[in-house]
Amino acid sequence: MYIGITRQQLGENFRGSVRDFVNYLEKENEGKAPKLQELYFNQEEHGIDTERVIAEIDANTAKLKKRDPKFYSIVVSPSQRELEHIGNSPEKLKQYTRELMKAYAASFYRDREVTVKDILYFAKLERERTYSQRDREVRENQSYATQILELKQRIWAMENGEEQGNIEQLQERIRVLDRDAPHRQNGKRIVPGMAKEGHQSHIHIIVSRKDVTNTHSLSPGSKFRISETILNGSTVKQGFDRGRFYRGAEKTFDSKFGYRRNFVETYHARNLLDKDPKHFFALLLGLPTHEKQLARQLLFRAGVRVPTFPVNKTQLAHKALKQLKKGIGKALESGTIGI
Repeated sequence: MYIGITRQQLGENFRGSVRDFVNYLEKENEGKAPKLQELYFNQEEHGIDTERVIAEIDANTAKLKKRDPKFYSIVVSPSQRELEHIGNSPEKLKQYTRELMKAYAASFYRDREVTVKDILYFAKLERERTYSQRDREVRENQSYATQILELKQRIWAMENGEEQGNIEQLQERIRVLDRDAPHRQNGKRIVPGMAKEGHQSHIHIIVSRKDVTNTHSLSPGSKFRISETILNGSTVKQGFDRGRFYRGAEKTFDSKFGYRRNFVETYHARNLLDKDPKHFFALLLGLPTHEKQLARQLLFRAGVRVPTFPVNKTQLAHKALKQLKKGIGKALESGTIGI
């Protein structure tokens, strides 16, 4: 499960409206009949149209400064293994999102309990994902893409009389490079922007910076997990515990759908990789045989090679450790491994 929280992107004009982001999320609805379009939902309702989303989010910004983000975006992107487990069911994903938002609310540290009823949010299901520069397939195809671009630039120069050469030979070299690129899909070289095969369902959530009363700020972007400050002579609690949220997201999915999560899919594993990689690999190599085999399969699918030769569980060669951490880190960033 990959979950990302992003603050509103404010350009030079610091426009506060959510309209541009909502319009961006309409990309999968383009060209579809109204009854086939995917609409928004929240904790209690479904079939919510874009204009209501824009109106309610934009109106819920009392006392926020010009440069303050007015909303946050949460992307909930299950791995293909998780999607396969729930049959890629849109309804189960929506049910999960509603439970997830309870964990989101509970992760705020405030003087009073924050519940999902305090959160103003709208969520939308999308069924497609595209390759980006972070994906292993794109990265490993990049050297071929670079050479192809250079050859195309030379052809353009020849066609415009700026360079001499054999255009047909260069075109043939382009065809060979395109053919020999290591990662292809449906006979085509994988490039950024290409739609991914298989189950790719995920959820976009737009959540207001302010609570439903437009009174209290609930920012998941707080740099504090748990903190207290003095305001007008009184102690005020503040902060958002992302670790608690991510752990709650995992626990919710696993318990709701009976999912058995492998070690390399856990938030705990990701934390260990960042803070104590030697311990991460010691635990990885110490898993029961069947769990270790599954972990290797998941990492292999993500393009990460785990050593099969004997390795001391408390120490790894520095070079091997560095290479493995880099490989797993990139797989995590691209969402290939569901952590």
